[in-house]
Amino acid sequence: MILLLLFPLVNIAQKTDSIPLIRDKSLIALPVVFRFPETGWGGGVAATSSWSWGKDSSWAKPSQASVGLTYTQNKQILAFLPFQVFFANNKYYLNADIGWFKYNFFYYGVGENRVPEERYDVRFPRVKLLASRQLNENIYAGLRINFEAYDVFNQAEGGELANKTISGSDYSRTSALGPAFLIDTRDQVFYPTKGVFGEVSFLPSLKILGADRNFSQATLDISQYQSLGKRLVLASNFYNVFSFGNEVPFSQLAQLGGPKKMRGIYQGFFRDQNASLLQAELRWNVWKFIGLTGFGSMGFLGDNQSFLRLNLPKFTYGAGLRIATKNKLNLRLDYGLSPYGEGNFYATVGEAF
Repeated sequence: MILLLLFPLVNIAQKTDSIPLIRDKSLIALPVVFRFPETGWGGGVAATSSWSWGKDSSWAKPSQASVGLTYTQNKQILAFLPFQVFFANNKYYLNADIGWFKYNFFYYGVGENRVPEERYDVRFPRVKLLASRQLNENIYAGLRINFEAYDVFNQAEGGELANKTISGSDYSRTSALGPAFLIDTRDQVFYPTKGVFGEVSFLPSLKILGADRNFSQATLDISQYQSLGKRLVLASNFYNVFSFGNEVPFSQLAQLGGPKKMRGIYQGFFRDQNASLLQAELRWNVWKFIGLTGFGSMGFLGDNQSFLRLNLPKFTYGAGLRIATKNKLNLRLDYGLSPYGEGNFYATVGEAF
């Protein structure tokens, strides 16, 4: 991927007697061009904005939204709109991952049953939404929604997906609704130096809600931040997903890999009914807006027979460069390595956790 342009745009405000809708706003735009054998040439644009609401107090937490659209020579599409929004002086918190995709992905097996790389194409909308309200200064309670209609086609001939031996290998529809509870004691939203941020949720996906099969998932995702001096921060993340039911589609299994959960391997390289991941990162502010990081992770998989196979850990590690923008919403450039294949490069905005 080639980043053609990086435009950090700062707030340009005019004097006015009225309270502005937003303040302390910034924008980062990242037009991209790429070429892969499975896509041909592709291009698009991704942008991220952060802001604070004009009517909120100066101590209120800032919000962030991103938007991206990519189109390839092979008529593939990636459209996404993730956001995290605090408003009414942190009284309400919304978090979402919304998108529509027509793209190709890779499958490497379930659990310890590794298979040669299988390429498949898929079309699906995705709506993951959390709406929550403050119970006290640091605790939120709310509802989380997960909807995804996963239409799989062009499976690799002779593979597990083509042979229909894996649940959801041709189609699955997930429609889940359940409670979520959060804790947030961070001193900053985008680059915390102390505090905790975590969520626990339980999501049943049910036919009565529009799903094509019944299963449930419990998730615990909690991060801690500790300052080790003026320029050093130790960040750690403990992530767990536990699935219940015999018909969990492969696209909804707990997954390790990607830009946030175990950098260094392809997202979904490891997947199973259960997963537990511990990752840590040392963040060093080297000079003004430049930072460096070193990170490592260890994960475990499990299923109905073995809750977690603690005797079969997975490892990745790597390092990264940070370029700070307004509100400490960093441009993140990471390179992750693992014993399982070639390394992976990640270019995105915002910390992994």
